Amino acid sequence: MNIDTGITSEVLTIKSEIKLIDIFNEIIDKKSNAVFNYINELDIKKDAKIVVIGTYFTGVGIVKKLSEKYENILLIDIYPHLKELLDTPLGGKLANSVEFSSDLDLIYSGDVVIDTTGFGGITPEQSEKFDVDTFIIEDPVAEDNDELLANKNNIHKRLSCAKANNKAIIKTKGIDTKTSGTMTLTIGVLTNVLNKCLEKEGVLYSACEMGFFEEVIFKEKNISKFIELVDTQTLKISTINPFSCDELLIDEISKIKTDLNEA
Repeated sequence: MNIDTGITSEVLTIKSEIKLIDIFNEIIDKKSNAVFNYINELDIKKDAKIVVIGTYFTGVGIVKKLSEKYENILLIDIYPHLKELLDTPLGGKLANSVEFSSDLDLIYSGDVVIDTTGFGGITPEQSEKFDVDTFIIEDPVAEDNDELLANKNNIHKRLSCAKANNKAIIKTKGIDTKTSGTMTLTIGVLTNVLNKCLEKEGVLYSACEMGFFEEVIFKEKNISKFIELVDTQTLKISTINPFSCDELLIDEISKIKTDLNEA
């Protein structure tokens, strides 16, 4: 346990060993392992062309996991700078090289297509043009607890439009977030743990090192800065009664589950 003295010797500051990037990777692993296992069970050939649409953050994790077995993977994203995420620790390590492109015409070039674009991503009109062996789509909605988001969600239409022998939905939920994005789930983990910390006797206050990193990634387009920012301890808690805040984080992360549901 990482402990420092606080304002006085009576008050202590406890810090998590778990970093923000660790939480991102735990969530990404749940998604990428579920996809890998599903594709593996279909006996897809190692040299089959797999196209993953969308990098942030599910896509980068999926291609890194699939690269452990499959040899012909293409990651497509309209933001060229997101290619840099392939060379970061986010989502693990690449076992073998993958291609990257911002050419949306190439989304139709695969035997297997994995659409992680969520809200405002691939359209039903684009989905109609898919004629593939396997089509997998990520549901951006988590707990079905927001009517406006539910009405905005068009993945079922996109799925029904596509022609494929196998269809499946990536569904991630478990901690009462509105959406299933890795960033949303990470904030959900931190929010829930902060609230649990305050319930403990002897806690003065707690804080997390979470910023609005979307601006760093998509406005500043500075991937190295983003990685530096998330490579930091997640929680700091002021208390007179020390405890392991890492245990609270691990417990909350364990509630998040990803399933692939046949469609």
